[in-house]
Amino acid sequence: MAAPRKYPDELRERATRMAVQSRRDPSTRSGTFRRVGEQLGINPETLRNWVVQAEVDEGHRPGTTTSESQRLVELEKEVRELRRANSMADSSGERKELCELL
Repeated sequence: MAAPRKYPDELRERATRMAVQSRRDPSTRSGTFRRVGEQLGINPETLRNWVVQAEVDEGHRPGTTTSESQRLVELEKEVRELRRANSMADSSGERKELCELL
């Protein structure tokens, strides 16, 4: 189970938007994450991670998008459930009986 989020989604979106806009201007690019983080009470490294993920999601940077990551989590959960079901069937002999029927 995922941990509860420390920051609301609105704050995350606002901080990401502010940091991206600030980074576009060469005069304010240096120290953007520290400055915006201090203004909004967010750790600069957390803000940097949010911006990197936003760039990946928008296709500006290579990496695994948020939707791909969520899909992987769903598939891994499904695999765990299927393996558990298979092991239960193996232990009870049901799987062997099903194989013999085919």
